[in-house]
Amino acid sequence: MISNSTGRLGRRGFLRGTAAIAGAAGIVAGIGACAPSDSGNGDSGSGSDGGGAPAGEANPDGHINAAISYELGTNGYDPMTTSAALTVAVNWHTLEGLTELHPVTREVYAALATEVPAAEGTSVDVTLREGAVFHDGSPVTVDDVVFSVERVQDPANASLYSQFIPFIDTVEKKDDTTVTFTLLHPTGVFAERLSTVKIVPKAAVEADPKAFDSNPVGSGPWKMTDNSAASKIVEFERNDDYNGPMPAKAKTMSWQVIPDPSTRTNALQSQTVQAIDSVPYLSIDQLKASADVESVGGFGLLFAMFNNHPDNPFNDLKNRQAFLYAIDMDKVIETGLAGQAEAASCFVQKEHPKYKEASTVYSLDLEKAKSLFAETGLTSFRLLCTDHDWVAQCTPIIQESLTAAGVEVKFEQKQSADVYATLDGGPDVYDVTIAPGDPSVFGNDPDLLMRWWYGGDVWTENRMHWKGQPSYDEVQTLLTEGLEASDPAEQAATWGELFDLLSNEVPLYPLLHRKAPTAWDSTTLVDFQPISLTGLSFVDVASTQAP
Repeated sequence: MISNSTGRLGRRGFLRGTAAIAGAAGIVAGIGACAPSDSGNGDSGSGSDGGGAPAGEANPDGHINAAISYELGTNGYDPMTTSAALTVAVNWHTLEGLTELHPVTREVYAALATEVPAAEGTSVDVTLREGAVFHDGSPVTVDDVVFSVERVQDPANASLYSQFIPFIDTVEKKDDTTVTFTLLHPTGVFAERLSTVKIVPKAAVEADPKAFDSNPVGSGPWKMTDNSAASKIVEFERNDDYNGPMPAKAKTMSWQVIPDPSTRTNALQSQTVQAIDSVPYLSIDQLKASADVESVGGFGLLFAMFNNHPDNPFNDLKNRQAFLYAIDMDKVIETGLAGQAEAASCFVQKEHPKYKEASTVYSLDLEKAKSLFAETGLTSFRLLCTDHDWVAQCTPIIQESLTAAGVEVKFEQKQSADVYATLDGGPDVYDVTIAPGDPSVFGNDPDLLMRWWYGGDVWTENRMHWKGQPSYDEVQTLLTEGLEASDPAEQAATWGELFDLLSNEVPLYPLLHRKAPTAWDSTTLVDFQPISLTGLSFVDVASTQAP
């Protein structure tokens, strides 16, 4: 049992305890993101000159300064709706669910709950951490928990996160410290999925939803004091009222928003910042001379999404498969990403604990691609891509491959927010889109990863225009069966069926799973670890630097 006293335990001992509870509850294990990579495979590296030096003594009132590559985007910070890399990473630090997943280990631990709950039946009681308060000083109450869950569930709010908790029927106040969840069926992922719903103060949200979206009030170890909208810097200060298991280990923190890869790299080399995410692949060796650099493999992917609308040529499966057979993925990975990725052979990466090679694996087969395009008569199409620096290194090679297959590619590149604004404009705005994605920031079980794209209307109906087609219906049936399966072997088998079906139908499908390269100054950051996720985590990290 995990209680409030866990906040006084060392992190490693604490996470070992929570991992044991999670295993007993049948929760799907997370990826081993914190395990050291094999430098012989080029996965990681400490600088031979400056990198790898031991950090100095942690300053309890120190300052953390980092640079993050993703901008704020079009949505705000409200945890009911946001999905942007920057805002999600901020919310790791400022908000809490009843449970949380550690960004490094991906292990579930009790956050606002007193212990990790086990859903062994259809009624689950969860008790709140005693003395927890929001950043505005108001206590975290059972009413706030009920409000937070129900606002995600409410169809009128169109929350992206509702698809992660379809098994929750109702949530009710049992007493002043306990809520009761009634489930439609037992599920082994209950504790993990609670982490996708952040607990927010009902009074603050209802008083001014727009203000809350810009600067949400949470109960996490950090408070956000500047939201970057004007300053391009996200500022934080320690929440001294926090009494949970992961207190902030510095007094203040700043994240500079630096999308340009060269500027971001220079900021670390000049010691303007202590850590950067999304290290340019071609700069890894250069940075090793002055910093620690490590690439951690995970689910994060580059995907191709096809317009499956009946009036679009990619409604024809032959065109979707021809597109995938045309791409020289080995060249994309070696030339565009310096070998720091693996070609997709399944919806999940090979290192995932539930990986099974899919029934259809796409590799370069130029003659097959030409033949399929010839059968359908497709000679040209529109390709819409995001402009992330590493994506931009891949898309010219992909365009070149498709041209070699005998089709004209009308290429357009936009900022990520503009790409999605375009996609949401209707069924006639694109043919194929290439973009990065990483829903593993919310969880690591296959159901969640697949449900992100294939479960909700935002993607299936509004973007890929696939909802209602026979393959869509098959996928929904299997998603439901997998989530409801009580036997782990039966569940894994159902997920394997989904991997096969998706590899055959490819309404949206991974091209590759990439390694996430992070660089940091280990002489000034204490206990920092890179993550496989998009973004940076300073959970349980200290600094030697003064504010």
